[in-house]
Amino acid sequence: MENNPWIIKEEKKVYENPWISVTEYDVLNPAGNKGIYGKVHFKNTAVGIMVLDEEMNTWLVGQYRFPLNSYSWEIPEGGSPVADDPLAGAKRELLEETGLAAAHWQPLLRMHLSNSVSDELAIVYLATGLTQLEPEPEETEQLIVKKIPFDEAYRMVEEGLITDSMSVSAIIKIKLLFAEGKLK
Repeated sequence: MENNPWIIKEEKKVYENPWISVTEYDVLNPAGNKGIYGKVHFKNTAVGIMVLDEEMNTWLVGQYRFPLNSYSWEIPEGGSPVADDPLAGAKRELLEETGLAAAHWQPLLRMHLSNSVSDELAIVYLATGLTQLEPEPEETEQLIVKKIPFDEAYRMVEEGLITDSMSVSAIIKIKLLFAEGKLK
């Protein structure tokens, strides 16, 4: 069952910008019927950083998200060109958004964010051993950064106040690691 049951008859790129491209495919679906399928290709790997200090505080970044037409609280996140080292991208994003540098990094999650329409890969890291420096936000970012107890971030997930998929997944994964005694 791991073979590709889709047959691509034709493909055409219908849109492209520096971050994504959209391709429309004429296909035969798994039942052999004609159809179309659209795919959003991401030119960056999504990187997220779950930050924890010695007192089990974390950092959230608040910003207006244009596609959602609403404000969003999230872990520090951004994009790293697919050809680049995602850890280097995560370090850059953490510094840009929060002014933090971390001495210790470990992979926490790898996931596809919307695999029915896109190929976007996300990698989330746990960052500890923190040093506060100056943030370096991009011109497209108007951010509010707040340091809160981890339990408050978890409560925000439970109450639906944090809805970003990388943030929800990272916070729940950390909560699970605490419960299993794998993180102290």
